[in-house]
Amino acid sequence: MTETNEKPAEFVEALAKGIAILEAFDAANPEMTLSEVARRVGLTPAAARRSLMTLETLGYIGRRDKRFHLRPKLMALGSAFYFTARIDEVLQQDLRTIVDRFGDASSVGSLDGENVIYVAHVTVQRARRAAAVAGARYPAYATSMGRVLLAGLPNEKIDAYLKTYAPKKLTSKTCTNPKALRAEVMVARRDGYATTVDQLDYGITALAVPIRDADGKTVAALNTSGYTGMVTPEQLVNDRLPALREAASHISHQLNRYPTLRAVLGG
Repeated sequence: MTETNEKPAEFVEALAKGIAILEAFDAANPEMTLSEVARRVGLTPAAARRSLMTLETLGYIGRRDKRFHLRPKLMALGSAFYFTARIDEVLQQDLRTIVDRFGDASSVGSLDGENVIYVAHVTVQRARRAAAVAGARYPAYATSMGRVLLAGLPNEKIDAYLKTYAPKKLTSKTCTNPKALRAEVMVARRDGYATTVDQLDYGITALAVPIRDADGKTVAALNTSGYTGMVTPEQLVNDRLPALREAASHISHQLNRYPTLRAVLGG
């Protein structure tokens, strides 16, 4: 959840507009015209043009005819985060261990506003479905990691999330009723894990547990997922929950050694 909407005196609007433009590009919008960018970000065409020209000059955005697109240089920013936070050294090893043992996929995510952002991911899957790659963001209410992360929030923040964020039907099985969602979050808090079936996309059955810091605060979540129809939530809990909790505990202890990673996960 976003902690506050207040902006400090040092807030730079131009920088914020540039970042908003970079975030506007996604799988559904890989190329956009100036007017499309302005409309998507909520800027005037003149303001969008200034930001686009700046980003193009810096090499983060390219142009084909009248359509803008991201350029590979942008990956350097993600790489800087990956290496400074020690993602490979601290997180990927545990994810590989889980995938080597059970197959399927495993991820670590943290809460980013109303969404879960995937910080690390390992998979052996090749299915056409929601891509859980590092950097992907999905609604917290529709993922096992999101429900675990919401469960780690104070009650008032859970209520604020359910009051201000309108869930959408991503599949016919997606739970969008605020009372039912709150009940699911409370079950995740009680049990120390959450399971979902076809909530985010068809074919995804997942189990997640919290990753806590030394103070017991939930700073991230760890999941394992498989194909719906080939694995059930009960099977995930019976077969994988102990290993998942062991990996989460190991990561929690590692956070003490890597304060940068602890800081970026905890927001």
